[in-house]
Amino acid sequence: MMILGIETSCDETGIALYEGSSNKIIFEALYSQAEKHNLYGGVVPELAARDHINRLLPLLKNKLDEEKIQINEIEAIAYTNGPGLRGPLMVGAGFANALSYSLDIPSIPIHHMEAHLIMAKFDSPQLDYPYVSLLVSGGHTLIVKVLSAEQYKVIGQTRDDAVGEAFDKTAKLLNLGYPGGPQIEKRALLSEDKYPFSFPRPMINSNDLDFSFSGLKTSVLYKVNDLKKENNLSENVINDIAHEFQNAAVDCLIEKTLRACHVEKSKSLVLSGGVAANKYLRKKLEEKKGNIKLYYPDLKHCTDNGLMIAFAGYQKIKQGRKNYFIEVTPRWSLENV
Repeated sequence: MMILGIETSCDETGIALYEGSSNKIIFEALYSQAEKHNLYGGVVPELAARDHINRLLPLLKNKLDEEKIQINEIEAIAYTNGPGLRGPLMVGAGFANALSYSLDIPSIPIHHMEAHLIMAKFDSPQLDYPYVSLLVSGGHTLIVKVLSAEQYKVIGQTRDDAVGEAFDKTAKLLNLGYPGGPQIEKRALLSEDKYPFSFPRPMINSNDLDFSFSGLKTSVLYKVNDLKKENNLSENVINDIAHEFQNAAVDCLIEKTLRACHVEKSKSLVLSGGVAANKYLRKKLEEKKGNIKLYYPDLKHCTDNGLMIAFAGYQKIKQGRKNYFIEVTPRWSLENV
């Protein structure tokens, strides 16, 4: 069965055509608006929605033409209908449902985080349920016990900023641009550790599996302000701040995640979401995981993409859902999937 996946939850327009029975990618395409939103230091929802309108149909038409596929060969459409930004979600949902209605094929609403959580099974079909997943992105920081393709238990989450948001805000403080995660990682690699900064690891020793990153971000803010007053915010200093900030954030993520695996007696851990592309996080998890088997999607499928939506749609297609309603859920708990 060929399923079209559509992802428009934020500022990336992603589409993919996926053949479920053979687990084969027919095509995929992704357009990032990062350069547009970099001017504002973050995503502007109205601009994001307008850009999705301009991109979706040309992306799909070009890929169908390239692969010489007729549009009526598509057998189902999966689309992100939450959580995310309302305007971008409405664009994707409207496009998907209009297309499904005209082709008389099912449309399948997909929870954005659910797609991230199970995407590792695309490359690793041997990964068995249940397993623990650390889902880290610009909008979410969760530890989830994945019981099946439709059943999830949130066992840990951030109490304030998502870790990706903390990366973005720290990068903005340091004038490194948007998105912040790749910029912080790049500058951290350049650090010579000449200026030994020490930032807090909030809640790292708390008796739960929750996170907090606002205090870490605030600590960086105070340090940057002090350095600006002293006229001492050099490029080398910025590199060292990025290095210590990344260390602090990753220490918190690893401590709580490995503790969750111990509590849940899970021998499998999935790293998912955009921050899962951070190579330092992957490296440190590999070093400290012990007997736990670590899985993660291909780097290009860690960030938002159409394939993860199509893949999640295939997991649900046996339910025979048809949904022609344009309805989105900007705030949507995983436990209510």
